[in-house]
Amino acid sequence: MSVAKVYKGMKDVAVRALVVGACGFVLAGCDTLSSINPFDKGEVYKPEVVADIPAEQIYNDGLARLQKKDFESAAKKFRDLDKQYPYSDWARKGLVMETYANYEGGLYEEAIASGKRYLQSHGNSPEAAYVQYLMASSYYDQIPDITRDQEKSERAILVLQELIQRYPNSEYTADAKKKIQVASDQLAAKELEVGRFYLQKRNYSGAINRFRMVVSRYQTTRHVEEALERLAEAYMAMGIVNEAQTAAAVLGHNFPDSSWYKDAYALLTKGGVEPREDSESWISKAFRGVPQVGQKAG
Repeated sequence: MSVAKVYKGMKDVAVRALVVGACGFVLAGCDTLSSINPFDKGEVYKPEVVADIPAEQIYNDGLARLQKKDFESAAKKFRDLDKQYPYSDWARKGLVMETYANYEGGLYEEAIASGKRYLQSHGNSPEAAYVQYLMASSYYDQIPDITRDQEKSERAILVLQELIQRYPNSEYTADAKKKIQVASDQLAAKELEVGRFYLQKRNYSGAINRFRMVVSRYQTTRHVEEALERLAEAYMAMGIVNEAQTAAAVLGHNFPDSSWYKDAYALLTKGGVEPREDSESWISKAFRGVPQVGQKAG
């Protein structure tokens, strides 16, 4: 057994120093290691030299595995570039491709992790916007249905917004905006689902808080119409008629052809009142200057 095998895993620095010194002595004038190796069976130490694999070869090997859709193995190859050629341009390129391979392979958490590493060191590089987009897409592709926790939806929006802010002229900005809209729609749907549950249970204050979230934060989603109508329902049930009238009036002003407005109007007239906007209401203030679905900001 060689000295490398005998002392493999030892953590004591003094022992390692002793071994290194002994090896130098043996290589200089001894045929075997029996003088320092009690387990030696007469084996002769033969140092093995491993030739460095060129960075380009490692990179191309990773590309070849990508073409075969062996994404996990490809990611590992690209990761090897950083290990063998740290701080090099090959390492930087490899980190981009590692993020891409992880994303394509559905290894989203790994893609997010490698993407963060890249942006920490190369946030101003030409590929930074692309890496940010891959990170955002990794969150976005994990968005669950509305019955489950929406943390991934929230994270997707944050990273997509950061992409737009940091790289406003990138080719990924337009798609990022579309993804934000979809993720926001998902969050609004979740708030509505919970709000409807509270409304059914006659927990009107709890319901109002959920519908208010939709109206305040997700005004450009398709769920804002229902949220305004549900607010009118909840406020009428609580006897807060002024807010119910404002919710219906704002709904009618922004979505006059909506079936939800017809329901809100019928609800108010049944209670002996009509839609009327109070400009001091939080609902009225929330809608000032905000473009709605299908509209463009002026």
